[in-house]
Amino acid sequence: MDLPVSVRVAVPERLNAWLNDPADPLWERPRPGLAQLRNDVVGMAAFLAVALGMTLLTKNMGLRAEGEAAWRAYVAVTVMILPLAVRRRFPLAVLVGSSVGFVVLSYLSTEMAGQLTFQVAYFAALYAAVAWARDRRLLWIAMGLVLLTMTLWLVIGFTVTSGYAEMLKAYEVPQGPLSQLTAAVLYTAAVNLLYFGGAIAVGRTSWRGALRRERMAAQAERIREQAAELARRAVMDERLRIARELHDVVAHHVSVIGVQAGAARKVLTRAPDAAAEALRTIEDASRSAVGEMRSLLGVLRSETDTVRGGDGGRAPEPGLAELRDLVVSQARPGLAVELAAVEQRPGDLDGVPGPVALSLYRTAQESLANVVRHSTATRAQVTLRTGGADGAGWAEVEVVDDGQPRPGSAGSGYGLRGIRERVHLHGGEAEIGPRAQVFGWRVRVRLPLRRGS
Repeated sequence: MDLPVSVRVAVPERLNAWLNDPADPLWERPRPGLAQLRNDVVGMAAFLAVALGMTLLTKNMGLRAEGEAAWRAYVAVTVMILPLAVRRRFPLAVLVGSSVGFVVLSYLSTEMAGQLTFQVAYFAALYAAVAWARDRRLLWIAMGLVLLTMTLWLVIGFTVTSGYAEMLKAYEVPQGPLSQLTAAVLYTAAVNLLYFGGAIAVGRTSWRGALRRERMAAQAERIREQAAELARRAVMDERLRIARELHDVVAHHVSVIGVQAGAARKVLTRAPDAAAEALRTIEDASRSAVGEMRSLLGVLRSETDTVRGGDGGRAPEPGLAELRDLVVSQARPGLAVELAAVEQRPGDLDGVPGPVALSLYRTAQESLANVVRHSTATRAQVTLRTGGADGAGWAEVEVVDDGQPRPGSAGSGYGLRGIRERVHLHGGEAEIGPRAQVFGWRVRVRLPLRRGS
Protein backbone atom coordinates (compact mmCIF):
# COMPACT_ATOMS: atom_id res chain seq x y z
CA MET A 1 0.00 0.00 0.00
CA ASP A 2 1.36 3.43 -0.97
CA LEU A 3 2.07 5.92 1.77
CA PRO A 4 0.14 9.22 1.79
CA VAL A 5 1.78 12.06 -0.15
CA SER A 6 2.21 14.12 3.03
CA VAL A 7 4.16 11.30 4.66
CA ARG A 8 6.32 10.74 1.57
CA VAL A 9 7.18 14.46 1.55
CA ALA A 10 7.56 14.96 5.30
CA VAL A 11 10.02 12.13 5.90
CA PRO A 12 12.69 13.38 3.44
CA GLU A 13 12.23 16.94 4.69
CA ARG A 14 12.77 15.86 8.28
CA LEU A 15 15.80 13.80 7.33
CA ASN A 16 17.19 16.73 5.36
CA ALA A 17 16.60 19.08 8.28
CA TRP A 18 18.41 16.63 10.56
CA LEU A 19 21.37 16.16 8.24
CA ASN A 20 21.66 19.80 7.14
CA ASP A 21 20.58 23.21 8.41
CA PRO A 22 17.23 24.40 7.00
CA ALA A 23 17.93 27.92 8.28
CA ASP A 24 20.97 28.18 5.99
CA PRO A 25 20.58 25.59 3.23
CA LEU A 26 23.17 27.21 0.94
CA TRP A 27 26.02 27.20 3.47
CA GLU A 28 29.12 25.33 2.39
CA ARG A 29 31.85 24.30 4.76
CA PRO A 30 35.18 25.94 3.82
CA ARG A 31 37.65 23.63 2.14
CA PRO A 32 40.45 22.24 4.32
CA GLY A 33 43.70 24.15 4.40
CA LEU A 34 47.15 22.91 3.45
CA ALA A 35 47.94 21.98 7.05
CA GLN A 36 44.79 19.84 7.27
CA LEU A 37 45.56 18.12 3.96
CA ARG A 38 49.09 17.40 5.14
CA ASN A 39 47.73 15.92 8.37
CA ASP A 40 45.36 13.73 6.33
CA VAL A 41 48.26 12.26 4.36
CA VAL A 42 50.29 11.64 7.50
CA GLY A 43 47.30 10.12 9.28
CA MET A 44 46.55 7.86 6.33
CA ALA A 45 50.12 6.62 6.22
CA ALA A 46 50.14 5.89 9.94
CA PHE A 47 46.79 4.08 9.76
CA LEU A 48 47.95 2.02 6.76
CA ALA A 49 51.04 0.93 8.62
CA VAL A 50 48.96 -0.16 11.61
CA ALA A 51 46.44 -1.96 9.36
CA LEU A 52 49.14 -3.91 7.51
CA GLY A 53 50.72 -4.86 10.81
CA MET A 54 47.40 -6.10 12.20
CA THR A 55 46.76 -8.08 9.02
CA LEU A 56 50.11 -9.79 9.46
CA LEU A 57 49.29 -10.60 13.08
CA THR A 58 45.92 -12.13 12.20
CA LYS A 59 47.59 -14.35 9.61
CA ASN A 60 50.15 -15.44 12.17
CA MET A 61 47.27 -16.24 14.51
CA GLY A 62 45.83 -18.57 11.86
CA LEU A 63 42.77 -16.39 11.11
CA ARG A 64 42.74 -16.72 7.35
CA ALA A 65 40.27 -17.72 4.64
CA GLU A 66 40.80 -21.17 3.25
CA GLY A 67 42.11 -21.15 -0.31
CA GLU A 68 42.68 -17.37 -0.44
CA ALA A 69 46.04 -16.07 -1.57
CA ALA A 70 47.91 -14.22 1.17
CA TRP A 71 48.51 -11.10 -0.92
CA ARG A 72 44.80 -10.36 -1.38
CA ALA A 73 44.31 -9.21 2.21
CA TYR A 74 47.24 -6.76 2.01
CA VAL A 75 46.03 -5.37 -1.33
CA ALA A 76 42.45 -5.03 -0.08
CA VAL A 77 43.35 -3.12 3.06
CA THR A 78 45.81 -0.90 1.20
CA VAL A 79 43.33 0.01 -1.56
CA MET A 80 40.68 0.73 1.08
CA ILE A 81 42.87 3.04 3.15
CA LEU A 82 44.78 4.99 0.48
CA PRO A 83 41.83 7.27 -0.54
CA LEU A 84 41.62 8.55 3.04
CA ALA A 85 44.55 10.84 2.25
CA VAL A 86 42.14 13.15 0.38
CA ARG A 87 38.95 12.40 2.28
CA ARG A 88 38.45 16.04 3.32
CA ARG A 89 39.45 17.51 -0.04
CA PHE A 90 37.16 15.23 -2.09
CA PRO A 91 34.74 13.79 0.50
CA LEU A 92 31.97 12.58 -1.82
CA ALA A 93 34.37 11.08 -4.37
CA VAL A 94 36.18 9.21 -1.60
CA LEU A 95 32.86 7.95 -0.19
CA VAL A 96 31.70 6.68 -3.59
CA GLY A 97 35.05 5.03 -4.24
CA SER A 98 35.14 3.50 -0.77
CA SER A 99 31.57 2.19 -1.15
CA VAL A 100 32.41 0.49 -4.43
CA GLY A 101 35.70 -0.71 -3.05
CA PHE A 102 34.07 -2.06 0.09
CA VAL A 103 31.90 -4.38 -1.99
CA VAL A 104 34.49 -5.33 -4.62
CA LEU A 105 37.29 -5.88 -2.13
CA SER A 106 34.99 -8.06 -0.03
CA TYR A 107 34.89 -10.39 -3.05
CA LEU A 108 38.64 -10.12 -3.52
CA SER A 109 39.45 -10.93 0.09
CA THR A 110 36.77 -12.44 2.26
CA GLU A 111 39.35 -12.54 5.00
CA MET A 112 39.56 -8.71 5.14
CA ALA A 113 35.79 -8.16 4.87
CA GLY A 114 35.36 -8.86 8.55
CA GLN A 115 38.57 -7.17 9.77
CA LEU A 116 38.29 -4.12 12.02
CA THR A 117 40.77 -1.95 10.06
CA PHE A 118 38.88 -2.59 6.81
CA GLN A 119 35.62 -1.41 8.35
CA VAL A 120 37.22 1.53 10.15
CA ALA A 121 38.51 2.80 6.80
CA TYR A 122 34.97 2.83 5.43
CA PHE A 123 33.75 4.45 8.68
CA ALA A 124 36.30 7.28 8.20
CA ALA A 125 35.24 7.80 4.59
CA LEU A 126 31.57 7.99 5.56
CA TYR A 127 32.28 10.35 8.44
CA ALA A 128 34.36 12.66 6.23
CA ALA A 129 31.63 12.78 3.58
CA VAL A 130 28.94 13.87 6.03
CA ALA A 131 31.27 16.32 7.79
CA TRP A 132 32.91 17.91 4.74
CA ALA A 133 30.58 17.53 1.74
CA ARG A 134 29.89 20.95 0.22
CA ASP A 135 26.98 19.83 -1.97
CA ARG A 136 24.45 18.48 0.52
CA ARG A 137 22.11 17.27 -2.20
CA LEU A 138 24.75 15.00 -3.68
CA LEU A 139 25.34 13.79 -0.15
CA TRP A 140 21.80 12.38 -0.14
CA ILE A 141 22.65 10.31 -3.22
CA ALA A 142 25.81 9.15 -1.51
CA MET A 143 23.79 8.12 1.55
CA GLY A 144 21.65 5.93 -0.71
CA LEU A 145 24.82 4.36 -2.05
CA VAL A 146 25.92 3.63 1.52
CA LEU A 147 22.67 1.79 2.24
CA LEU A 148 23.12 -0.22 -0.95
CA THR A 149 26.68 -0.99 0.04
CA MET A 150 25.65 -2.23 3.47
CA THR A 151 22.99 -4.45 1.91
CA LEU A 152 25.37 -5.94 -0.65
CA TRP A 153 28.02 -6.49 1.97
CA LEU A 154 25.61 -8.40 4.18
CA VAL A 155 24.47 -10.47 1.22
CA ILE A 156 28.06 -11.29 0.40
CA GLY A 157 28.76 -12.23 3.97
CA PHE A 158 25.81 -14.61 4.29
CA THR A 159 25.25 -16.05 0.81
CA VAL A 160 28.53 -16.03 -1.06
CA THR A 161 31.05 -16.86 1.59
CA SER A 162 31.04 -19.76 3.96
CA GLY A 163 32.53 -17.84 6.80
CA TYR A 164 29.35 -17.52 8.84
CA ALA A 165 28.30 -21.10 8.24
CA GLU A 166 31.65 -22.36 9.45
CA MET A 167 31.54 -20.00 12.43
CA LEU A 168 28.05 -21.10 13.43
CA LYS A 169 29.03 -24.78 13.45
CA ALA A 170 31.36 -24.08 16.35
CA TYR A 171 28.51 -22.93 18.60
CA GLU A 172 26.03 -25.08 20.48
CA VAL A 173 22.51 -25.72 19.28
CA PRO A 174 20.61 -22.40 19.56
CA GLN A 175 17.82 -21.88 22.06
CA GLY A 176 15.09 -19.49 20.90
CA PRO A 177 12.39 -18.93 18.31
CA LEU A 178 14.80 -17.95 15.51
CA SER A 179 17.14 -20.10 13.51
CA GLN A 180 20.85 -19.77 13.98
CA LEU A 181 21.41 -18.11 10.59
CA THR A 182 18.48 -15.70 10.97
CA ALA A 183 19.68 -14.56 14.38
CA ALA A 184 23.21 -14.06 13.00
CA VAL A 185 21.87 -11.98 10.07
CA LEU A 186 19.78 -9.76 12.33
CA TYR A 187 22.60 -9.34 14.83
CA THR A 188 25.14 -8.42 12.16
CA ALA A 189 22.69 -6.04 10.47
CA ALA A 190 22.01 -4.25 13.78
CA VAL A 191 25.72 -3.94 14.54
CA ASN A 192 26.48 -2.50 11.11
CA LEU A 193 23.51 -0.16 11.23
CA LEU A 194 24.73 1.25 14.54
CA TYR A 195 28.31 1.31 13.28
CA PHE A 196 27.67 3.20 10.05
CA GLY A 197 24.84 5.21 11.59
CA GLY A 198 27.34 6.35 14.20
CA ALA A 199 29.66 7.56 11.42
CA ILE A 200 26.81 9.62 9.96
CA ALA A 201 25.87 11.05 13.38
CA VAL A 202 29.46 11.99 14.23
CA GLY A 203 29.95 13.54 10.79
CA ARG A 204 26.78 15.56 11.18
CA THR A 205 28.01 16.82 14.55
CA SER A 206 31.30 17.90 12.99
CA TRP A 207 29.53 19.67 10.12
CA ARG A 208 27.17 21.52 12.43
CA GLY A 209 30.06 22.42 14.72
CA ALA A 210 31.85 24.03 11.76
CA LEU A 211 28.65 25.93 10.92
CA ARG A 212 28.34 27.18 14.49
CA ARG A 213 31.98 28.26 14.55
CA GLU A 214 31.58 30.18 11.31
CA ARG A 215 28.40 31.85 12.59
CA MET A 216 30.13 32.81 15.81
CA ALA A 217 33.10 34.17 13.86
CA ALA A 218 30.74 36.14 11.60
CA GLN A 219 28.85 37.41 14.65
CA ALA A 220 32.11 38.41 16.32
CA GLU A 221 33.13 40.24 13.16
CA ARG A 222 29.79 42.05 13.04
CA ILE A 223 30.16 43.00 16.69
CA ARG A 224 33.68 44.25 16.01
CA GLU A 225 32.46 46.31 13.04
CA GLN A 226 29.54 47.68 15.06
CA ALA A 227 31.87 48.56 17.93
CA ALA A 228 34.20 50.31 15.50
CA GLU A 229 31.24 52.17 13.98
CA LEU A 230 29.98 53.19 17.43
CA ALA A 231 33.46 54.37 18.36
CA ARG A 232 33.69 56.31 15.09
CA ARG A 233 30.30 57.89 15.70
CA ALA A 234 31.27 58.75 19.26
CA VAL A 235 34.42 60.44 17.97
CA MET A 236 32.43 62.32 15.33
CA ASP A 237 29.83 63.38 17.89
CA GLU A 238 32.55 64.56 20.23
CA ARG A 239 34.27 66.43 17.43
CA LEU A 240 30.98 68.15 16.56
CA ARG A 241 30.41 69.00 20.22
CA ILE A 242 33.90 70.45 20.53
CA ALA A 243 33.45 72.36 17.26
CA ARG A 244 30.21 73.87 18.57
CA GLU A 245 31.80 74.79 21.88
CA LEU A 246 34.85 76.32 20.19
CA HIS A 247 32.68 78.32 17.83
CA ASP A 248 30.35 79.53 20.58
CA VAL A 249 33.18 80.44 22.96
CA VAL A 250 35.67 81.94 20.52
CA ALA A 251 33.26 83.57 18.08
CA HIS A 252 31.31 85.27 20.85
CA HIS A 253 34.27 86.84 22.61
CA VAL A 254 36.20 87.64 19.45
CA SER A 255 33.14 89.38 18.01
CA VAL A 256 32.88 91.48 21.17
CA ILE A 257 36.57 92.31 20.95
CA GLY A 258 36.24 93.28 17.29
CA VAL A 259 33.24 95.53 17.83
CA GLN A 260 34.72 97.24 20.89
CA ALA A 261 38.09 97.66 19.21
CA GLY A 262 36.39 99.40 16.29
CA ALA A 263 34.44 101.62 18.62
CA ALA A 264 37.55 102.48 20.62
CA ARG A 265 39.46 103.39 17.46
CA LYS A 266 36.73 105.78 16.35
CA VAL A 267 36.37 107.62 19.70
CA LEU A 268 39.96 107.38 20.90
CA THR A 269 40.70 111.08 20.28
CA ARG A 270 37.24 112.51 20.74
CA ALA A 271 36.05 110.64 23.83
CA PRO A 272 38.91 109.09 25.82
CA ASP A 273 36.55 107.85 28.53
CA ALA A 274 34.42 105.91 26.03
CA ALA A 275 37.57 104.48 24.46
CA ALA A 276 38.82 103.38 27.86
CA GLU A 277 35.50 101.68 28.58
CA ALA A 278 35.70 99.86 25.26
CA LEU A 279 39.24 98.74 26.03
CA ARG A 280 38.10 97.44 29.43
CA THR A 281 35.38 95.46 27.66
CA ILE A 282 38.03 94.07 25.29
CA GLU A 283 40.18 93.08 28.26
CA ASP A 284 37.28 91.31 30.02
CA ALA A 285 36.21 89.51 26.84
CA SER A 286 39.74 88.31 26.10
CA ARG A 287 40.18 87.00 29.65
CA SER A 288 36.83 85.24 29.49
CA ALA A 289 37.76 83.69 26.15
CA VAL A 290 41.08 82.44 27.49
CA GLY A 291 39.40 81.02 30.60
CA GLU A 292 36.75 79.16 28.65
CA MET A 293 39.32 77.90 26.13
CA ARG A 294 41.42 76.52 28.98
CA SER A 295 38.35 74.83 30.40
CA LEU A 296 37.53 73.24 27.05
CA LEU A 297 41.11 72.12 26.46
CA GLY A 298 41.10 70.63 29.94
CA VAL A 299 38.23 68.39 28.84
CA LEU A 300 40.27 67.24 25.83
CA ARG A 301 43.35 66.46 27.89
CA SER A 302 41.52 64.79 30.76
CA GLU A 303 40.84 61.04 30.75
CA THR A 304 37.71 61.52 32.84
CA ASP A 305 34.73 63.81 32.57
CA THR A 306 34.75 64.87 36.22
CA VAL A 307 33.84 68.48 36.77
CA ARG A 308 36.45 70.06 38.96
CA GLY A 309 37.33 73.49 40.11
CA GLY A 310 40.56 75.18 40.92
CA ASP A 311 43.63 76.04 38.90
CA GLY A 312 44.32 73.19 36.46
CA GLY A 313 40.87 71.67 36.64
CA ARG A 314 37.83 71.91 34.53
CA ALA A 315 35.47 74.78 35.26
CA PRO A 316 31.73 74.18 35.50
CA GLU A 317 29.82 74.53 32.25
CA PRO A 318 27.74 77.71 32.00
CA GLY A 319 24.02 77.36 32.55
CA LEU A 320 20.88 79.45 32.89
CA ALA A 321 22.21 81.14 36.03
CA GLU A 322 24.96 82.73 33.93
CA LEU A 323 22.54 84.17 31.36
CA ARG A 324 22.17 87.43 33.28
CA ASP A 325 25.92 88.01 33.20
CA LEU A 326 25.89 87.20 29.49
CA VAL A 327 23.13 89.75 28.87
CA VAL A 328 24.98 92.41 30.87
CA SER A 329 28.19 91.75 28.94
CA GLN A 330 26.41 92.26 25.61
CA ALA A 331 24.80 95.58 26.53
CA ARG A 332 26.67 98.56 25.15
CA PRO A 333 25.92 102.09 23.95
CA GLY A 334 23.44 101.83 21.12
CA LEU A 335 22.30 98.28 22.06
CA ALA A 336 20.03 97.53 25.00
CA VAL A 337 19.73 93.87 25.99
CA GLU A 338 17.04 92.65 28.37
CA LEU A 339 16.39 89.30 30.03
CA ALA A 340 12.97 87.96 31.01
CA ALA A 341 11.88 84.65 32.54
CA VAL A 342 8.41 83.11 32.28
CA GLU A 343 8.08 80.00 34.45
CA GLN A 344 5.06 77.70 34.42
CA ARG A 345 5.75 76.96 38.08
CA PRO A 346 8.13 78.79 40.38
CA GLY A 347 11.54 77.10 40.37
CA ASP A 348 11.13 75.35 37.01
CA LEU A 349 14.25 76.98 35.60
CA ASP A 350 16.30 75.76 38.55
CA GLY A 351 15.38 72.18 37.67
CA VAL A 352 16.49 72.30 34.04
CA PRO A 353 19.13 69.56 33.50
CA GLY A 354 22.71 70.65 32.89
CA PRO A 355 22.99 69.58 29.22
CA VAL A 356 19.72 71.33 28.33
CA ALA A 357 20.73 74.44 30.27
CA LEU A 358 24.09 74.52 28.47
CA SER A 359 22.41 74.28 25.06
CA LEU A 360 19.97 77.07 25.92
CA TYR A 361 22.84 79.21 27.16
CA ARG A 362 24.89 78.60 24.01
CA THR A 363 21.85 79.40 21.87
CA ALA A 364 21.40 82.74 23.59
CA GLN A 365 25.14 83.42 23.41
CA GLU A 366 25.33 82.73 19.68
CA SER A 367 22.15 84.69 18.99
CA LEU A 368 23.39 87.77 20.85
CA ALA A 369 26.78 87.49 19.15
CA ASN A 370 25.00 87.50 15.79
CA VAL A 371 23.06 90.60 16.84
CA VAL A 372 26.31 92.37 17.67
CA ARG A 373 28.11 91.27 14.51
CA HIS A 374 25.46 91.26 11.81
CA SER A 375 22.53 93.47 12.89
CA THR A 376 21.71 97.17 13.14
CA ALA A 377 19.47 96.45 16.13
CA THR A 378 19.25 98.87 19.05
CA ARG A 379 17.33 96.51 21.29
CA ALA A 380 17.43 92.75 21.94
CA GLN A 381 15.22 90.69 24.19
CA VAL A 382 16.18 87.30 25.71
CA THR A 383 13.27 85.34 27.16
CA LEU A 384 13.35 82.05 29.05
CA ARG A 385 10.18 80.00 29.29
CA THR A 386 9.05 76.68 30.73
CA GLY A 387 5.87 74.76 30.13
CA GLY A 388 4.28 71.43 29.31
CA ALA A 389 2.68 68.70 31.40
CA ASP A 390 4.42 66.65 34.08
CA GLY A 391 6.74 64.13 32.47
CA ALA A 392 6.69 66.02 29.15
CA GLY A 393 7.84 69.48 30.10
CA TRP A 394 9.97 71.81 28.03
CA ALA A 395 12.23 74.80 28.39
CA GLU A 396 12.93 77.34 25.67
CA VAL A 397 14.94 80.43 25.00
CA GLU A 398 13.89 83.14 22.56
CA VAL A 399 16.10 85.97 21.33
CA VAL A 400 14.53 88.73 19.22
CA ASP A 401 15.92 92.03 17.99
CA ASP A 402 14.58 95.04 16.06
CA GLY A 403 17.37 95.45 13.51
CA GLN A 404 18.13 94.69 9.91
CA PRO A 405 21.09 92.79 8.44
CA ARG A 406 24.21 94.94 8.38
CA PRO A 407 25.65 95.14 4.85
CA GLY A 408 28.92 93.28 4.33
CA SER A 409 28.71 91.33 7.59
CA ALA A 410 27.52 87.91 6.42
CA GLY A 411 28.89 85.08 8.55
CA SER A 412 29.92 81.49 7.84
CA GLY A 413 26.68 79.94 9.08
CA TYR A 414 28.47 77.67 11.53
CA GLY A 415 26.77 79.31 14.49
CA LEU A 416 23.23 78.63 13.28
CA ARG A 417 24.28 75.12 12.25
CA GLY A 418 25.58 74.54 15.76
CA ILE A 419 22.23 75.66 17.20
CA ARG A 420 20.35 73.23 14.99
CA GLU A 421 22.74 70.40 15.90
CA ARG A 422 22.11 71.02 19.58
CA VAL A 423 18.37 71.01 19.00
CA HIS A 424 18.59 67.74 17.07
CA LEU A 425 20.74 66.23 19.81
CA HIS A 426 18.05 66.91 22.42
CA GLY A 427 15.11 66.10 20.15
CA GLY A 428 13.77 69.65 20.34
CA GLU A 429 12.54 72.21 17.84
CA ALA A 430 13.92 75.50 16.53
CA GLU A 431 12.58 78.54 14.69
CA ILE A 432 15.22 80.79 13.14
CA GLY A 433 14.49 83.61 10.73
CA PRO A 434 13.09 87.12 10.25
CA ARG A 435 10.27 88.27 12.49
CA ALA A 436 6.84 88.55 10.93
CA GLN A 437 5.24 92.00 10.41
CA VAL A 438 8.08 93.89 12.17
CA PHE A 439 11.77 94.42 11.59
CA GLY A 440 14.21 92.14 13.31
CA TRP A 441 15.40 88.58 13.68
CA ARG A 442 14.06 85.81 15.87
CA VAL A 443 15.71 82.67 17.28
CA ARG A 444 13.54 80.35 19.35
CA VAL A 445 14.74 76.97 20.63
CA ARG A 446 12.53 74.62 22.66
CA LEU A 447 14.07 71.52 24.28
CA PRO A 448 12.21 68.73 26.12
CA LEU A 449 12.98 68.27 29.80
CA ARG A 450 11.77 64.64 30.16
CA ARG A 451 11.24 64.87 33.88
CA GLY A 452 11.30 61.58 35.67
CA SER A 453 13.32 59.85 32.96
